[in-house]
Amino acid sequence: MTDGLFDLTGRIALVTGSSRGIGLTLARGLGRAGAEVVLNGTQPEALTAAAADLQAAGVRAHVRPFDVTNPEQVTGAIDEIESTIGPIEILVNNVGIQHRTPLTEFPLEMWQRLLSVNLTSAFLVGQAVGRRMIPRGHGKIINIHSMQSELARPGIAPYAASKGGLKMLTQSMCVEWARHGIQANGLGPGYFVTPLTQGLHDDVAFDAWLRARTPAGRWGDVEELVGAAVFLASPASNFVNGQTIYVDGGILAAI
Repeated sequence: MTDGLFDLTGRIALVTGSSRGIGLTLARGLGRAGAEVVLNGTQPEALTAAAADLQAAGVRAHVRPFDVTNPEQVTGAIDEIESTIGPIEILVNNVGIQHRTPLTEFPLEMWQRLLSVNLTSAFLVGQAVGRRMIPRGHGKIINIHSMQSELARPGIAPYAASKGGLKMLTQSMCVEWARHGIQANGLGPGYFVTPLTQGLHDDVAFDAWLRARTPAGRWGDVEELVGAAVFLASPASNFVNGQTIYVDGGILAAI
């Protein structure tokens, strides 16, 4: 009954911010499900190493370094990918940064940078890819949300604002593009050990608080995000649209 529902064979997936961490893990997972993946970032050497790792595991992987916050680079890169590799049928807007400072002291330039990377990039890349998907009549867009799409925490107000905005951008993509056969959904990680959260993981007090606060009693392993990502990228989710799947060990359920 499930034959082909989760099969991504022959589909091209672009994953932004995929030289390491969650992005690379998701790219690897989509590749294991059959997708041909395009890795993106701004450091060519790191991307090349990541692609070699995927290729050694049997995943068809390409490297495309470009700045997802630069409109000209985004347009040029999407045009080039579609003309040389093939149509992008799966887009994962994953790139993101964090900066922890009290709101009264938060620098304007960092506010602008954080919103540009976390939110504007998804608008730019989503718009460029969406324009290609619409005439084809199908496509999957997965925006990487966060628990901060729903919750605020001290010291990360701009990050929460960006992720709340990304949630609404995802729903807006659904409202405008669903009739064209495009599914736009969000994947919302809880607390996973990544380069972005390593400092929190190493903080003994925060680690103890998180374990006590999370019904599952632990941090997540990034591999545990793969199943939800494959579901959202596959035919199994063809009538799922404008939703956010939170993979958080139950934190949001316990508020």
